[in-house]
Amino acid sequence: MSIDDVASLILLTLAATLRVATPLVLAAMGGLFSEKSGIIDVGLEGKMLMAAFFAAATAAVTDSAWLGLLAGIVAAEALALLHGFACITWRGNQVVSGVAINILAAGLTVVLGTAWFNRGGQTPALEGAGRLRPLFLPGAGDNILVYVALLSVPLTWWIIERTRFGLRLRAVGEMPLAVDTAGISVPWLRYRAVLLCGLFSGLAGAYLSIAENAEFSRDMTAGQGFIALAAIIFGKWRPFPAFGACLLFGLLDEVAIRLQGVRVPGVGEVPVQLIQALPYLLTVFLLAGLIGRAVAPKAAGVAYEKER
Repeated sequence: MSIDDVASLILLTLAATLRVATPLVLAAMGGLFSEKSGIIDVGLEGKMLMAAFFAAATAAVTDSAWLGLLAGIVAAEALALLHGFACITWRGNQVVSGVAINILAAGLTVVLGTAWFNRGGQTPALEGAGRLRPLFLPGAGDNILVYVALLSVPLTWWIIERTRFGLRLRAVGEMPLAVDTAGISVPWLRYRAVLLCGLFSGLAGAYLSIAENAEFSRDMTAGQGFIALAAIIFGKWRPFPAFGACLLFGLLDEVAIRLQGVRVPGVGEVPVQLIQALPYLLTVFLLAGLIGRAVAPKAAGVAYEKER
């Protein structure tokens, strides 16, 4: 293999890694806002899945990827508001609420998909204006959401670390009583964080169905919301390390794809099931303690009730 071939292979692998990591990055940045405010969100998976379905369904009917993108965001925001209502207004268990959202999305997308399109939960294949096309590199899949994902990382860092809203967000995730004492509404801050999470989750889900793929298929998120949550923990609730974790997961996923059908001397062909499990095995190993001590915001998962 020549140097040019090696360079081309490296570039293709990097482009594919970024393409695969895009929904993880978007979901992780959204999850960071929610987690920093003290609201645990294991419902990233459900919001992504619901956004993917409504984005593809709308794009299929209207033949407009932009209307599909908007519908995906609205769907994710609706679930984000539901999560906020349960956890902020009614002070319910945040983990239970997130799990319920995941179950709701998994079931509702199949029911609606079957009722609307009669395709066993799938949407029709998207063509033409119904898909987000590459902008500059046709073979690399660099659609606009890839660049949005890249810009979301420094933007998230700037908002959290350099703005008044970010300062208050970090404070409400650590000591909500102090924020309340200063005359700032804890529920309103947390609702805004949850809505930001919904926005990014909507972008991530829509990317899966109208950009990376050309339709919605049942359970197409395949645990990527949970991997994004793992990336947040791996990055210790900081944007740039979380971005690095997403790239690591994306690289492993891309390598796993390229290993399919490859024969290893002395072992034979690598089992497809093992290859597909690699990103999830990495998640388990990382969360088992290989990342060192990761301290979540002190008020994460704790419902706040205003003192009277």
